[in-house]
Amino acid sequence: MKTRKELKRKARKNLKRHYPIFMVVCVIAAFIGTEFISSLNFTQIKTFPESIITEPERVDQAVQDALNGKTEKSRKTTKELKKEIIEEDEKNQTKVLGRSRGIFAMIVNAFSTGSIYVTFITGMNSIIGHPNITSIILIGASLLLSFLLWFFLGNMYQVISRRIFLEGRVYQKVPMQRFLFLLRIKRWNKTAWTMFVTSAFYSLWCLTIVGIVVKRYSYILVPYIVAENPNIKTLDAINLSRRMMHGHKWECFKLELSYIGWMILGILTLGVSEILYSNPYKVATMTEYFATLRSLAKTEKIPGIEKLNDTYLYEKATKEQLEEEYKDVMEVLKKSQEKVKNPQGIKKVLAEFFGISLSDTKEREKIEQEERKAQRLEIFKNVIHGKEYPMRLFTIPEKHQRQKLDTINYMRRYSIWSLITMFFIFAVIGWCWEVMLHIIVDGEFVKRGVLHGPWLPIYGYGGVLILILLNKFRSKPLVQFITIIILCGTIEYFTSVYLEYVYNGQKWWDYSGYFLNLHGRICAEGLLVFGLGGIADVYIIAPLLDNFIQKISHKKLITICCILLSLFILDNIYSRKSPNTGQGITNYQIIILKEYEKT
Repeated sequence: MKTRKELKRKARKNLKRHYPIFMVVCVIAAFIGTEFISSLNFTQIKTFPESIITEPERVDQAVQDALNGKTEKSRKTTKELKKEIIEEDEKNQTKVLGRSRGIFAMIVNAFSTGSIYVTFITGMNSIIGHPNITSIILIGASLLLSFLLWFFLGNMYQVISRRIFLEGRVYQKVPMQRFLFLLRIKRWNKTAWTMFVTSAFYSLWCLTIVGIVVKRYSYILVPYIVAENPNIKTLDAINLSRRMMHGHKWECFKLELSYIGWMILGILTLGVSEILYSNPYKVATMTEYFATLRSLAKTEKIPGIEKLNDTYLYEKATKEQLEEEYKDVMEVLKKSQEKVKNPQGIKKVLAEFFGISLSDTKEREKIEQEERKAQRLEIFKNVIHGKEYPMRLFTIPEKHQRQKLDTINYMRRYSIWSLITMFFIFAVIGWCWEVMLHIIVDGEFVKRGVLHGPWLPIYGYGGVLILILLNKFRSKPLVQFITIIILCGTIEYFTSVYLEYVYNGQKWWDYSGYFLNLHGRICAEGLLVFGLGGIADVYIIAPLLDNFIQKISHKKLITICCILLSLFILDNIYSRKSPNTGQGITNYQIIILKEYEKT
């Protein structure tokens, strides 16, 4: 049996190797209320200006009035609160946390003034016809929703977290896909039931003084057991945990007590030290302790220990085993070594860093085929090299089917002419979007933009720059999304600065009053739309457009691009002296209070 010092030494080593994912696992557990809830004490400190927080007493009164059937009074209160927020906001239109315009502002105001609750309650009252019945239904629905969230998420999250920590003991890499581990093997509901029964048993034992402590340690290994074998029966998992912990409860208690110094530090730092280090450190140590008890139980042949049969969770498969199980992948990998000759010089720089191809169509297609293979096989490389747990050797067949990405290959290189064509397509789409938006909001057609043609260049530049400047991040969707937001925010902000400078302070857009805006030039909800649009651009729209553009003959495509560029340059020259201005373009009439009074 390993000593506490040895367990902690191994735990620190594993934590150092997998610190980012281990910390994220524990932070999520704290947020959803599974474990480490006290670690979030520091988040209760007020960080927002008082103007963001609406008077809670008036909000509570409005909700109470709605529950009591006083519909008009509750609506009047929320309208007054909204009006006060907007009037205050109008006094300082340059502040970052604007509350008078935009979707985010409407959402924040709806919750902070209680209007969303009042609207829902009054709607229920009108359908049911009796406030008391509405109250009972709402209370019942809230309790049911809380239970379902706990049952299907918080209740079984410990199993997910323990699986990640167990894989981290042996393997160098633990993919983020492990958060969907139970979903992929279709054992989510079964695991939730097992953890629910365990919690129910412990709750009953808590009615006795001895059971509060003793049964806590009797059942403490259930999440680890289920993490190793999600197919195990509920009572088998509980009984196996009891048998494995027999004679080790005091030992486990002393192990937890040895963290008292970290507990004190956590209190002094309001939970920050726990979030950053001690929480994942404790779980990593407990994971080592479980592995030790498992080994001991195997030696002693404890009844039921044969159900812990995931061998490769504790030792790596041999090279021969992996090659046999992943034979199809190995064959493709060997074939993929016969690579097409890649471009050199400036062609190589443009291709690798910016995703721009100067090669002919046939050569480009061959290169793209190789890149498609690499894209499909990337997920298997770490497994074959023994760096990641081999899911094909798991005791339960993985049900998730990987779909081929042959139809939409986003890891491609675009030709210059294709990028020019897409620039104009994105610019026209952007113009149509803003014109339609103006028709919907204000009920009138307005030709948007500085230029006189049916295009908004900022959308074209943004769409193309996302493809070429962020080419290196395409294989990482989350990083791609973040960088798209940063890039689009930068483009929009400095375009606004440039236009104001060139046209003597004239503005073509103003986000003042929007929630989370910067100098009225960019705002959060606009960047979110650009981020989502950019993701669609990279992974769907641009590849499909490129497929269509490639069907056009080379001569025709060059002719089309030259005509469009000529018209665009002429429009820029003319608009420099006579920019597109007027009502709804550079003049804004924002009737905010009336809009809110309608809601």
